[in-house]
Amino acid sequence: MGTMMTATPMGAGVGGVNFTLPLNPSLPPPCSIDESYKYIFLPICYSFTFVFSISLNSVVLYRSFRRTKRWNASLIYMVNLASTDFMYGLSLPFLVASYIMRDRWVFGDFMCRLVRFLFYFNLYCSIFFLTCISVHRYLGICHPMKTITLETKKVVKGTCVLVWAVVFALTSPIFRFAQTGDVTRGGEGVNAGVPEAFQNCWDDAIDKEFSDYVPYGIVLHLLGFFVPFTIIAWCYSHVVLTIFRTLRAQPQPEGGREGRGRGRREMSVVLGPRSPYVHRRRKFIKTIITITLLFALCFFPFHVTRTLFLVLKETKGVPCHTMRMVSICYKITRPLASFNAWLNALLYFLTKDKSASCCPPPDPTHHGLLWPLRMLGRAGEEEEGVGEAANDKDNDSKSSGNNIFHGLP
Repeated sequence: MGTMMTATPMGAGVGGVNFTLPLNPSLPPPCSIDESYKYIFLPICYSFTFVFSISLNSVVLYRSFRRTKRWNASLIYMVNLASTDFMYGLSLPFLVASYIMRDRWVFGDFMCRLVRFLFYFNLYCSIFFLTCISVHRYLGICHPMKTITLETKKVVKGTCVLVWAVVFALTSPIFRFAQTGDVTRGGEGVNAGVPEAFQNCWDDAIDKEFSDYVPYGIVLHLLGFFVPFTIIAWCYSHVVLTIFRTLRAQPQPEGGREGRGRGRREMSVVLGPRSPYVHRRRKFIKTIITITLLFALCFFPFHVTRTLFLVLKETKGVPCHTMRMVSICYKITRPLASFNAWLNALLYFLTKDKSASCCPPPDPTHHGLLWPLRMLGRAGEEEEGVGEAANDKDNDSKSSGNNIFHGLP
């Protein structure tokens, strides 16, 4: 076999492909991949992400810390989510500068490792916190009476600490594999054909360590994405079934004319356009749609193409056109994955409470139908339920036989 000479770095910028030039003319021609597009596409994407992640997450954190005494479970998760997104946004100017300089890295080896680490740390923190929010929504809508103790601030804060620790343990090997290295490639312009030496920041691993990196990368994808994705899909399938099941339910008020009249009034309070139930249901639906779009745009395409890229890089005999297509798709989906740093903030603005002032408290004489909703107010994150906490015990004794809305959001 002829000697091979590296012409372009493997992992340059965003997991670039190793271009090799065979010195033995009997060997097949090399698989060349033109990556010049990334020097325009990636700086634009990362600059866009930097501006929006810093600005939107600053607003989320500022508005959240102005109301620290009124934090609930969802807001605690959102603050942690915004914190990691903001931290990742601060690292993006280094990447933008590197791509503008055509993969040259001038910020040192430590910053190379830190910037690469922050991408994956933010990515999997986002996935894990979105999973926590999804499980929180699932418990609130499917098991509201059994999980009130799981909604306390102490439990939620402990869960957030656990998420930070688990994600750090999963992504800390990035510090080991990501590093800088000297690269030589052909010159451009008037220096075409003249070798050009520069220092590059590898994303995955250098050539001689890539085989060791592949098993870790696949395990990271399984534990960091595919397992949480399965949990979220399971939770949302049950949430949707519960919502449709309750929408089809037709409660019938019992008693005479007076009883039916009171039942209609109670139903109008519960199911009216300004009722807490309808407000919570809309909020749950917005959360489901937003997180589903986040996974469809940011996380799923990146992990599928990256897994294929890692596997094909270690597989012999892969056709050149296949490797070229997977490489391009991977480089396109990577900046899309970074979009989660500002798209996560949209979850806060879409699901924040806007109707506390327009939803008057229900008539305290209507205990039977409204007791489960008050209990949900304690278990969930709605601010309109705070004023009803004092009546929970009394309502419990008067509504044991009229619990038709058990399990509603």
